[in-house]
Amino acid sequence: MKVAVIGGGPGGLYTAALLKRQSPEHEVTLWERNAPDDTFGFGVVLSDETLGGIESADPAVHRALSEEFVRWDDIDVVHRGRVLTSGGHGFAALGRRRLLEILHERCRALGVTLRFSSEAPPAAELARSHDLVVAADGVHSRTRDAHRDAFRPTLTTHRCRYIWLAADFALDAFRFELAETEHGLMQLHGYPFSPHASTVIVEMREEVWRRAGLDRCDEDTSIEQCGKYFADFLGGRPLRSNHSTWTAFRTVVNEHWSHRNTVLLGDAAHTAHFSIGSGTKLAVEDALALIAHLTDRPTVTEALAAYEAERRPVVASTQRAARASLEWFENLAVHVDQPPRRFAFNLLTRSRRVTHDNLRLRDADFVAAVEREAGIPPATPPMFTPFRLRELTLRNRVVVSPMDMYSAVDGTPDDFHLVHLGARALGGAGLVMTEMVCVSPQGRITPGCTGLYEPEHEDAWRRITDFVHTRAPGTAIGVQLGHSGRKGSTRLMWEGIDQPLPDGNWPLVAASPLPYRPGVNQMPKALTGPELAGIREQFVRSAESAARAGFDLLELHCAHGYLLSGFLSPLTNRRDDAYGGDLEGRLRYPLEVFDAVRAVWPAERPMTVRISATDWAAGGTTADDAVTVARAFADHGADAIDVSTGQVVPDEKPDYGRSYQTPFADRIRHEVGVPVVAVGAISSWDDVNSLILAGRADLCALARPHLYDPNWTLHAAADQGYTGPGAPWPQPYRAGSRKPPTGRTL
Repeated sequence: MKVAVIGGGPGGLYTAALLKRQSPEHEVTLWERNAPDDTFGFGVVLSDETLGGIESADPAVHRALSEEFVRWDDIDVVHRGRVLTSGGHGFAALGRRRLLEILHERCRALGVTLRFSSEAPPAAELARSHDLVVAADGVHSRTRDAHRDAFRPTLTTHRCRYIWLAADFALDAFRFELAETEHGLMQLHGYPFSPHASTVIVEMREEVWRRAGLDRCDEDTSIEQCGKYFADFLGGRPLRSNHSTWTAFRTVVNEHWSHRNTVLLGDAAHTAHFSIGSGTKLAVEDALALIAHLTDRPTVTEALAAYEAERRPVVASTQRAARASLEWFENLAVHVDQPPRRFAFNLLTRSRRVTHDNLRLRDADFVAAVEREAGIPPATPPMFTPFRLRELTLRNRVVVSPMDMYSAVDGTPDDFHLVHLGARALGGAGLVMTEMVCVSPQGRITPGCTGLYEPEHEDAWRRITDFVHTRAPGTAIGVQLGHSGRKGSTRLMWEGIDQPLPDGNWPLVAASPLPYRPGVNQMPKALTGPELAGIREQFVRSAESAARAGFDLLELHCAHGYLLSGFLSPLTNRRDDAYGGDLEGRLRYPLEVFDAVRAVWPAERPMTVRISATDWAAGGTTADDAVTVARAFADHGADAIDVSTGQVVPDEKPDYGRSYQTPFADRIRHEVGVPVVAVGAISSWDDVNSLILAGRADLCALARPHLYDPNWTLHAAADQGYTGPGAPWPQPYRAGSRKPPTGRTL
C-alpha cells in the first residue's frame, strides 16, 4: 500500500512504524508541520496494558521505551497542607521529547519517509493518490474540519483553564495539590517523567483564572504567578515552560472515524482529559488496533470499519471516565471541605474506574484509614452502615428503587406485588420502595398501575406492609406517590412503552397543552386553578391513606416528566400564570403539593422527593436548576432528595455510563446540605461502597440488580464476608447464608 500519515505525534509515528514493520513493501510517508525537536508538554504516562500491546507489536520500540521509563507506585493528595499517600498504583512515564525521538529512530530504521516542518497536502488530495490516509493531526485536526460533514464531530469546551509546565526535580509520586487563593481554588497535577524532571499542570476554573489576572499574563508572568501559588510545593525551585499557553480542554467526539480511505486516529478522533492520563495511551492503542485490522481484513474499507467497531466502545468508556474526572476537578470547591482522608478517597475514585474494592487491593491501609475517619466500624463495608431520617433508621444504605410492575387491576396491588416487594424486603435492603402509586384513576400511567385512591387499595397495601414489618423486621418500606400527567393513558410497558392505548383512553391533564410525542400521544388539557387544587387534594388523601396503610416513608414523584415534573421543566411548562415562567413560578405548584402532603404525613416519618436533575435536552432543566429545586424542597422540609435525570422529553440525549447520574446527587448533597439518594447504573456493591465512602451519596437506589436477584443485598454481604447487623439473613434462610461451592477444585 501507499500510505500517507498526517501528524507526527506519538500516534502518527507509531502507526507509520507499525505499517512499515508489517510490510516493508508499504510506501509510508509522514508529514509533520513542526520541526522534529518541537514538542508541547513534557511527560507521557503509559499503562502496563498499553506497554504489553507495544511489546507484542514491536519489541524493539518496547525495549527502547523500557530503558527510559521512570516508574512509581504512589499518589500523594495534598489537602490543606496534609499529605495523604495511597500506594500500589503502578505508573510508568518518560519525556514526550524522548518518546518522539525513539519513534523517529524506529521509523527511519524501518524506511518511513519523515517530512518535518512540512504542511501535509489536504487529505482529499492525498486520498486520491494513496491507498490509505491516516489523520493523526491532533485536537485541532484540519482533516476533521475539512470533512466535517463526513466525520460529524462534536467539540465541547470545558470550564477550566490549564497550563502545561515542568519542574527540574523528580517527584516520587503522582501529586495532586490545592491552592486556596483569594481568587479561588487552583489545583496542581504533577508527576515525574525523568530522574531529574516532573510535569506540572496548573488548572483552575475560568472565572478564577480571570480574577487572578492570568488571562492578561504572558508566558513568563504566568510561570512566575504559578510558582507563587504553589511556592511550598516548589520550595524555591523554578517552573519552566515550553511555548506553554493557558488552554481550555476540549472533548472531541466524532460520529464517524473514517471517510472512504481516510481515517482519524488519536486526538483527531477523540480526546480524554489529562487528569486520567490517557491521550497518548489511546493514540498508541488506536495504532495497534488499526494495524491489526489492516493485516487481517482483505480491504481497507473493511479494516477501517473493524478498527472503529473495536475501538469505539473502549474509547467511549475512557471518555466517560475522563468526563467524570474533569467534572470532579471543575467542581472541586464542592469537595474541598470534606475531611482530609475522605477528600483523598473521593479524588482517587472520581473517574469511577478506581473503586473502593480496587483501592483496597492496592492499599488496604489507606482505605482502612479513610473508613476509620468516616466512623465506619471495623470489618464493615460502608454500604452496611445505618442511616437515620427523622425517626426512621435504615440498617444499611441500599434502596430497592421504585419499579413499575404494570400488574395491578383497577389500581389494586395483589399477590404479585406481595411476592415482588416481600421478596426484596427479605433480600436485605434497608429500604424497599413501591412503584409510583397513583393518586387517581386518571393519574395512572397504564391500566396496570397501582393506586391509593380507593379503600380496597389501602387494605391491599396494608397486607404488604404488614408482611414486610412482620417477616422482614428491620426493613423499611416506602411509598412513592405520583400522577402521570401527560404521560398517562398508555399501554403496558411490554405492549409498547409510551404508546397510547388502542381503546379505552382517559383524558390527560398537564401543566401545558403539550403532548409527550406530537402525533402519537394525546393532547393534554392545561390544568386550571380549581383543577390544580383538586389534584393537590388527591395527593393529600392518598398520603393519609398511605400513613394508615403503614408505610414508613413517603416519596413525592417530581421526576421523569410526570405531572409535577411537567411543572418544573421549562420544556413542558409554558404557562403564563403564577405557576409558570421562571423557576420560582414553575416550582410553585410542586411545592404546594409537597406542603399539603407533608402537613398530613406523620411528623416522625420522613418524606423525600424524586427529581430529574437534568432533562438531557437543550433549553431544559440544568444541573444549576436542580440545585435550586432541591434547595427549595429541602427548605420546605424534604428529608432527602432522590436524584434521577431525564425521561421528561422523548428527544433527550442522556450521557449514559457507570453511575452516570451520581454527579448530580453529589453536587446537591454538598451545595444544599441535604441527604441524597443516588440512582442510575449503580450495579455493584463495590459502586455502592465507593459512593458512600466518598461522600457522594447517602443512600443508593438500585433497580435492575434487584430484578436479577431479589437477594442482592444479602449476597453482597456474603461476597464481602460481612455478617453484621447491617444485613441479617431471615431466620428461615440462614442455612443458605454462605455461597454454595460451584464445583470440586484440585
